[in-house]
Amino acid sequence: MPRISVLIPIYNVEDYLEECLWSLRRQSFGDFEALCINDGSTDSSRAIIERFCGEDRRFRLVDKPNSGYGASMNRGLAEAAGELIAILESDDIMYPMALGELTGALDGHGAEVAKGSFTFYWSQDGGRDVPWDGIPSDLCDRLVDTRIDTRIFRQKASIWSGLYRRDFLDGHDIRFQESPGASFQDTSFAFKVWSCADAATFIERPIIHYRQDREASSVNSTGKAYAICGEYAHLERWLGERPADGHTDTLWTEFQVSRLNAYLWNLDRLDAGLRVGFAEQAAQEFARSRKDGTLDLSRLDGWKRLNLERLMADPAGYVAVRNRSTDAGTADKLRFCLRLGGLPALVEVLRARRGA
Repeated sequence: MPRISVLIPIYNVEDYLEECLWSLRRQSFGDFEALCINDGSTDSSRAIIERFCGEDRRFRLVDKPNSGYGASMNRGLAEAAGELIAILESDDIMYPMALGELTGALDGHGAEVAKGSFTFYWSQDGGRDVPWDGIPSDLCDRLVDTRIDTRIFRQKASIWSGLYRRDFLDGHDIRFQESPGASFQDTSFAFKVWSCADAATFIERPIIHYRQDREASSVNSTGKAYAICGEYAHLERWLGERPADGHTDTLWTEFQVSRLNAYLWNLDRLDAGLRVGFAEQAAQEFARSRKDGTLDLSRLDGWKRLNLERLMADPAGYVAVRNRSTDAGTADKLRFCLRLGGLPALVEVLRARRGA
């Protein structure tokens, strides 16, 4: 039995797949099986998988009709033989020591989950990596109860830079939502993990080259615009069915903050004609949460509370202000603060940046 099962969901990635699989094949830690889950690819991805399977018995083809990312991942979990689960996206690249680093951290601390960092990777012009600094350094190299220290909830899901004990996932019935396409299913998986983990550990070293070459610039279809809402509706149901305990209020707050952050990110990438409609949908969802008691505005920091209050009160007006402040520069962000809430909003943002 292999120690680690590496799940690789694959759909039409012939341009990147070989480099991805070679990065796994060359791992310094070799006790793994690679489940190459082919989600009905119509390009040469399947042929590439078959070649790797023929050359290395650790690689196995799991062939299925096209049914989306979540279904592929759940199929992989069902077929995995290892006691530990890792995830490798088929256009990313593993650092050579990735599995060894994660296994050492998991075993060394007796953790349920180990999570590493990653670098943003662009392959043009010989390759370029930019480190992600989302893991607070004081969380590293120790055990963390993520239901108490919740900072990791507010970072990028990046489920592919982690290693999970199989019995932890099974014991909490942590699986992927099986919705069509590959839209945000990692969001709810990560949230479920951190909602259940009382023994997580983190390492600052990068595990994955996270490819950016395929990032889309904008969304111009209604179906894609609202895909993120389906993921949060699924997560809201899951959290509502979870037995209440001493962490429930904290988890609801983290859910609402995560949803707000995700919806504002989504809003900014939509074509202009879709933004007001999406903002109105978001405002309705948050209003329902406030009515049913799962959104307590007093638990949000001042800046997030101001954004949410303005969004709920006047979605179209909020979009108009945000549209005039779309750049990422510091000066532009300050102008947005002033337009949204005047000088008090600017003071709140500066206080938050200082960690006050």
